[in-house]
Order: sequence, then C-alpha cells, then structure tokens
Amino acid sequence: MKNKTLLSLALGVYVASSVLSYVVFAQFGSGSNSLLSNEQSATEDPEQTALGALLDIDSSAPKDQVCPLNGQYYTLAEKDAWEARRPLAVMIENSPDARPQSGLSQSDIVFEAVAEGGVTRFMAFFYCDVQRFDTTIAPVRSARTYYLDWASGFNYPMYVHVGGANIPGPTNALGQIGDYGWNLQNDMNQFSIGYPTFVRNANRLGRQVATEHTMETTTELLWDVAEDRDWTNIAPARRVAGKAVPASDWKDGYTGWTFQSEAPSDGSVTSVAYDFWSGYNQYSVKWEYDPAAKAYKRIMAGEAHTDLNNDEQIMASNVIVMLTEEKGPLNEAKHMMYKTIGAGEALIFKNGQAIEGRWVKESRMAELQFVDKKGDTIELARGLTWISVVDDSTEVEY
Repeated sequence: MKNKTLLSLALGVYVASSVLSYVVFAQFGSGSNSLLSNEQSATEDPEQTALGALLDIDSSAPKDQVCPLNGQYYTLAEKDAWEARRPLAVMIENSPDARPQSGLSQSDIVFEAVAEGGVTRFMAFFYCDVQRFDTTIAPVRSARTYYLDWASGFNYPMYVHVGGANIPGPTNALGQIGDYGWNLQNDMNQFSIGYPTFVRNANRLGRQVATEHTMETTTELLWDVAEDRDWTNIAPARRVAGKAVPASDWKDGYTGWTFQSEAPSDGSVTSVAYDFWSGYNQYSVKWEYDPAAKAYKRIMAGEAHTDLNNDEQIMASNVIVMLTEEKGPLNEAKHMMYKTIGAGEALIFKNGQAIEGRWVKESRMAELQFVDKKGDTIELARGLTWISVVDDSTEVEY
C-alpha cells in the first residue's frame, strides 16, 4: 500500500511538471516569438515590433515632440510615456550564432566595439522609439568597462547586462559598477533580477544555439523592474560639466546632440566600409546610403543586417566611426580596453556626406560630443545614430 501511494505521488509530480514545462515552453520558447503572446503580428502593422501596442495614439495627433536622444519627432502621448523613465542601455551580442538580433532597429543610439577576440558587441539605447510598442531585446550579454564610460555621459541610464568582465584590473566592469554606485541607482544585472524579466529562449532563432546566445527580455519588463526599484526619470545627485546637480530629472544638465533643422541636399558618399580587426570578415561592416529614406542600410559579413522582430534591414541616419587607441587583449579572457576620455579623430556620415571631425569626452560623466576641425558642434541628422569604435589605425573606405 505504501509503495502504491509513493508511486501515485511520483506520477502526480511527473504529470504536473510535464504540464508546467509545456506551458512555459509554449509561452516562452516557440520559434522566434517574444516573451509574450504576439496577437498583433508585426506583419499587420509595419511599425509593429514583436509585442503588442502600448499607447492608443490618435492618427491625427501631431508629431512635434523632440526626442532628446535621436532628435526625431514623436507625439505628446509618447513623450508623456518616456518622461517618467530613464533610457535603457542594453548590452547585445554579435556572435554569428546570435544573429539576427532582436530590437536594434528600434533603438535610438547604438555603440559598437570589440568585446574580445575580434567579436564585436553592441550597447543599444532604447527610449523614444519604443514607447508605442513593447520591444523584444535579444540576446543580452555581459558588461565591459568602456561601455560604462560611454553610458555614463547619459546621466545614469538603466544599464542592462548579464554579468560582466570581473578579472581584477582595468577591465573589471563588475567592480567598476559597484565603485560607481550603479548597483543602487541604475544597474540592471540579470543575475540580480532573473525570471520572468529575463528568459532563456533556446528556440528564438528556430535553430539550436549555445545557451549564451539565448537571453531575452523586453523594454516594458525592464522598465517595470526600474519602477519597482523607484528608478524613474529621477537620476541621483551628480556632477555635470563640473557642476553639482541634485537628484533630479536625468535630462537636467544633459545637453544632448544638436540636430539639423532641415535635411540638406544629398552628398555623393553613398558607401562606407570598414573592419574592426583585419581578417575577421564575419564582423566586416558596410553601409549603403538610401536617398529615399535619408538613411544608411547596414550590411554585415556581406549580408543585410536585419532585425528578428520585424525582418527589416537596420538603417541609421548617422554613421559615426570613432577612431581611438585600442589596447589588448589584456588578460586570459582576451578583454579589451579603449581610450574613452579625451579626444580623437572621427568620421561622421549623414545625408550622403562625409565630415572629418573629432570626438570629445572630457571625463567619464561628461557627454560624448562630435565637432568639426574648427571645434564647432556638428549637427546630426534626426534618427538612429550608430557609433562604431575602432583602433585609430583603421582604414575606412568611402
């Protein structure tokens, strides 16, 4: 009798666990679908992302509110939504097995640099362009120190990552996050948040990939965590441009880039190409200018770089190549370092034009600025700005 009871209990546990596994897999691991059900498909609305609509926007509502990150115009409803938040700065990987990524086409700014071993990684800012639709982001990866420096100029954005470099020394990103006090103000490490904000979607690409290529989240899930932690639009007390700023809206003291009032006539520079490391063709980048869209189409490893959320080719209004000092590999993990503070050469491509300029960043907390040879601020085109950071010996073809 005792054995039968134990057998019945075991059978019940097995059935229950099987049902639970089926439900979880059906909801979180089927095909390239996102974390939530996709009742309103991206094919029904060309602006739709992998998840459903958030804001009920009147189609006649004027788009007259300027985004502080990308300079584009949005509705008042979208501005009201982003005003209660700080931007998300999300680490996204670029290993060939992780492609295509989810969410990059909906970002406002992207930084791109080598993480280790010639493999590049992105830090994508999500703010204005994702207020109307919840957006799937994947695959999320680990922190690197130079991305912390670039992110710092945006007054404590929500820094989203899965662990990070932690070898003692100059590349110790996790140690620096603690030193900067980010763990109490804006650090969103998957290790401390976990499920259901972050999910391992093993079948997001419809093929078998290694576990490190599977971490997925969404913009709204991340902002929900931020709200629970009382990390709203109010950034902690800080120093901006050498001046003390009390705890206040993150945009207080934030200048941002200057954007052109009108799009100038198209120039003759229709193609831009460069490598991060010689011989690493899987990360070779080419941009082709589309005059109709006033933007550059991204090509990587000889193929159109698309977004899994909408199957659209990624397009940037501004392509900036920052040339700086690259050091590394510096340790057994092949971690890299870049000169992020000071100044250096930069190539700015917009509206089919090429501008030889400079990048300037006076301190870790200072904003990254782009100026021409005379030192005057360069007006950027409105839309996604993509910044690729390469060694100052890199040849850029255009």
